[in-house]
Amino acid sequence: MTGQVRTVDGRVAGRRGQATRQKLLDCLGEMLSSSPYRDVKVIDVARKAGTSPATFYQYFPDVEGAVLEIADQVATEGAGLTELVADRSWVGKAGWTTAQELVDGFLEFWRKNDAILRVVDLGAAEGDKRFYKLRMKILNSVNNSLADAVKDLQDKGKVDKDVSPAAVAGSLVAMLAAVASHQRGFQTWGVKQAELKPNLALLVHLGVTGKKPVK
Repeated sequence: MTGQVRTVDGRVAGRRGQATRQKLLDCLGEMLSSSPYRDVKVIDVARKAGTSPATFYQYFPDVEGAVLEIADQVATEGAGLTELVADRSWVGKAGWTTAQELVDGFLEFWRKNDAILRVVDLGAAEGDKRFYKLRMKILNSVNNSLADAVKDLQDKGKVDKDVSPAAVAGSLVAMLAAVASHQRGFQTWGVKQAELKPNLALLVHLGVTGKKPVK
C-alpha cells in the first residue's frame, strides 16, 4: 500500500486503522465471490470483519466505494499484464510461445480476480465512468502492447499495410476478456480447459501475425 491512508473525514489512519481497513476490503472481496454485488450490505461486511458498521463508514462512504477501492487495486495489478506482450517476439517459435504465455497469463489473472472483475464489467456496462475507466486501465495494459507488436511486424513487412494495428489489438483484447469471463461456460459446451488455452492462443497468434504458428 503506497502513500497515506486516510479516513473518510480526512484523518491519516494509523497502522491499526490501515489493518482494519484492509481487513474490511478482504472480507468484502470474499463476500463478492459468493454473493451478488447488490446483496452485500455494510453490516454484513462489518460483521464478517469482526467490527462495526460505524468503523466501516470511517474508511468508506458505502459498499460501492469499497468495491471501487478493490477494483483500483486489481487494475493496478493488471498493469503487469503488459509484460506478457511488451518487447516479446512474434516471429517463429518464439511467437507461438508469446501467444501461449499471453493467453495463460490473461486467463489466470481473470480467474484470480473473477469476483471483482464481474462487478467492474457490470458497472462499466451500466455506464458508470468510474468502473469503465478501471476496466479500460486493465485492458489497455495488453491492448497498447499488442498494437505496438502488430505495428512493428507491419514496419518489417511481415504484416499487410492495410491492417489496422489498433483495430486488431482491440479486437483481440475484447475476445480475450470475453473468453476469460466465460471460462466456466465453456465446460457446458464440452470444451476442456486444456483445450481452450491452445486454441485461444492460435487465434491470438493468427490475429497478430496473420500466420499459423510455428510449433
